[in-house]
Amino acid sequence: MPMLDRAAIAARIPHAGRMCLLDRVLDWDPSGIRCAALSHRDADNPLREPAGLPVWAGIEYAAQAAAVHGALAGGQPAPRAGLLGALRNVQATCEWLDPFDGELIVAATLLHGDPAGAVYRFAVHARDRQADERLLLKGQFTLMLLAEPQGDTP
Repeated sequence: MPMLDRAAIAARIPHAGRMCLLDRVLDWDPSGIRCAALSHRDADNPLREPAGLPVWAGIEYAAQAAAVHGALAGGQPAPRAGLLGALRNVQATCEWLDPFDGELIVAATLLHGDPAGAVYRFAVHARDRQADERLLLKGQFTLMLLAEPQGDTP
């Protein structure tokens, strides 16, 4: 499958501008996706706190990867908004994402999906210059998709 850049990702998720956190899709298939990001290093990252970018922000990176996966696998023509409905078995190995100089590698594996939502297992790794990866965050989440608009409603 062809790799997607940041603009192609932004066209497939309900986030734009700086809130689109992923830079590119590395690979994907019907069972999951792997993306790369450097936005964790940005001083103007919208999820950054005064002390830095907390590791829990990685959940949003993973949710965006899952949204891209859902759009690609489902052939969605436009982004569909959703909410994190549940988190399970979340484990972190650090406190902050911003100290890592290399890319974040964000993986999301589809465990179950239907028109109302999906369950994904996720992992966020830091990749260093030697292409070694260190696990930073992992877990599972349930995405609940919002109903699509039905014509012009107030």
